[in-house]
Amino acid sequence: MLHDIGRGTNHSIQHAQEGARICLSLGFSELVAQIVERHIGAGLTADECTLLSLVPRDCIPHTIEERIVAHADNLVKGTHPVTIFETISSAIHLHKKIRNRMYHLALDVELLCQT
Repeated sequence: MLHDIGRGTNHSIQHAQEGARICLSLGFSELVAQIVERHIGAGLTADECTLLSLVPRDCIPHTIEERIVAHADNLVKGTHPVTIFETISSAIHLHKKIRNRMYHLALDVELLCQT
């Protein structure tokens, strides 16, 4: 539930960076704040953040915790479970590179969970 804490003040894509700020202000570690900040889709590069009017910084999930939270978030729409294919299909407005990153994140995390 903490990954969406920024939705309390913002329902746009900015909620991830806002959530990280809130986590830090509440005394959570930088590691927790980064999980919150990097859970959008399969993350965003600093350049992609700039194009979306976000603070330009690397928001790609790197740690296994960041990757698991980002992937899990892609498997829910509202209160309903969805497949990664449904998520990617509904994200047709995103650049193909971003959709491919989401797919590869799903493959990586699912493979990790099988081992």
